[in-house]
Amino acid sequence: MKNILFRTDSSDKIGTGHVMRSLVLAEQFYNDKIIFASRDLPNNINYKIKNAGYKIEELKTNEIDELISLINIKRIDLIVIDHYGISYEDEKKIKKKTNIKIFVLDDNFEKHHADILLNHNIYATKNAYKGLVPNACELRCGFNHLLIREEFVNEKTKKNNSSNSPNKKILISMGGADSRNLSTKILSAIKYLKKIEVILVTTRANKNIHQLKSFINNYQHKIILEIDTNEMAKLMRTSDLIITTPSVTSNEVYYMKIPFIAIKTENNQEHMFKFLKNNNFNVLDSFSSEKLKIMLNKITF
Repeated sequence: MKNILFRTDSSDKIGTGHVMRSLVLAEQFYNDKIIFASRDLPNNINYKIKNAGYKIEELKTNEIDELISLINIKRIDLIVIDHYGISYEDEKKIKKKTNIKIFVLDDNFEKHHADILLNHNIYATKNAYKGLVPNACELRCGFNHLLIREEFVNEKTKKNNSSNSPNKKILISMGGADSRNLSTKILSAIKYLKKIEVILVTTRANKNIHQLKSFINNYQHKIILEIDTNEMAKLMRTSDLIITTPSVTSNEVYYMKIPFIAIKTENNQEHMFKFLKNNNFNVLDSFSSEKLKIMLNKITF
C-alpha cells in the first residue's frame, strides 16, 4: 500500500473542476492510502472530499516548502498535482527535496517535471507535449483516458424518455462556481423559447446563489434548481440540450452524446473551445444574448 497525496484546491474563483476530477482519479488507487492537501478558500467544496471518505490536510498557503514538509511528515510515495498554481520549477523542487514520484494533471500543454502526466481532455494528444516533459514521462492523453464517474457509464446505457414530454428540457451548467455569474443572463436570453423546462445545476461554491434563487422565483418557465447534485449524469441523459462551458463538463457531455452549446468563460478553456469549434460543435467565444438566440434558432432539439 502506497501513501498518495492529492494536491488540489477549489473556490469561487478557481472553480470546482479540479477537486471533482481528482476525486474520480482517486478511485483508481483503491488499494492505497489517499490524503488530500487543500486550502480553506472561500466557497470551496472540501466537504465533497470529506464526504467521499478522504482525509484533508489543510494548507495555509500555496508555498511549495509547506507542501514538501507535509510530504515528508506523511511519508508520501506519490503526489498527484491538479493545480494551475504549481509550476514546473515547483515540481522540480519537490522532486529534488523528496525524490517521490510526481503525477500531474494538465489541460493547457504546459511544461512539467513529472513522472506521469494526464491530460484526459478529448482534445489532448501526446505529440503536443514533445519537449515539455522529461523523456521518461509517461503520457496519458485523450479520450481513452477520460476521467468519467461511474454514474455516467451507467446512465449512458439507459434510454432517454424526455421525448415523451411536450416540453423540451434544457440543462444549464456553467461550472460549480459560475464565476462569471452567467446563469441568470442565459435564463434571460432563452425565456422567449416556448414549451421548455430548465434544469439549472450549480454548487455551494457559487457565491450568487441567493440572487439566482430570487431570479428563478420570478421566471416564466419551470426551473429545477439543483445544488450539489449527485445525479448529474441522469440530469444530462434526460435533457434535450445542455448549455455549458468548454471545460471538464464538455468531456462528460461529449461522452454522453447530448446536443450542447459551449460558451467560453475563461482563457484556460481555449484548447477545448478550439477543438469543439474545429469539429463543428456549437460554441461561443464569449457570452452574447443575441448570438445565443441565433444559435438556438438553428438547433433542432
